Amino acid sequence: MKERILAEAERLFWKYGIRSVTMEDIAKQLGISKKTIYQHFSDKEQILSQVIETKMGRDQSEMMCMAIEADNPIEEIMHVIAMIQKHADQVSPNLLIDLKRHYPQAFAQFRQYKEGEIMRSILENIQKGVSQGLYRSDINPAILARLRVEQIELAFNNDIFPTDQYTMPEIQYELMHHFIRGMLTEKGFTIYNQYVNPNNEYNLSVYEKK
Repeated sequence: MKERILAEAERLFWKYGIRSVTMEDIAKQLGISKKTIYQHFSDKEQILSQVIETKMGRDQSEMMCMAIEADNPIEEIMHVIAMIQKHADQVSPNLLIDLKRHYPQAFAQFRQYKEGEIMRSILENIQKGVSQGLYRSDINPAILARLRVEQIELAFNNDIFPTDQYTMPEIQYELMHHFIRGMLTEKGFTIYNQYVNPNNEYNLSVYEKK
């Protein structure tokens, strides 16, 4: 039951934001009483904390698999882009805003993960790309890794990307492709173009072969 509660809470938080989802909403979707939820969790923030911990662990494992299975750093990033695009329309623009403004403990968990595992994986990807001649040798990996990490929160900033003008998939697509294209060498572009067709859409058949 605890796992079911966490799974449903994650789905609702991601779809509607955190503040708008109540314990009653979670219970109703599961067909259980709020009392049952309180047998496992003291409050919504405890649920949120465990949801984030579980999600971060799952994402970390997925990123590690991508790094191992990808033939090169470009393919690794293209896998990440495809994963983000697949789930971007399922994520409420209010998610990170709610987390930052109203749930400081949970937001601290997210920041720790962002500054640790995400930063590390991006930095390692850039360094591998430079060493393989796929990314430009004149870039500063630490600065670009920091740029990409900060773009994660930037995408949720409604002052910069109003939700009535842009969708989350559009924002993520542009930020990620702008990021990788700015690093590529001529050799890197040759590989990159294998994953993107002339209409700037993903060649998903490449991933399906993996």
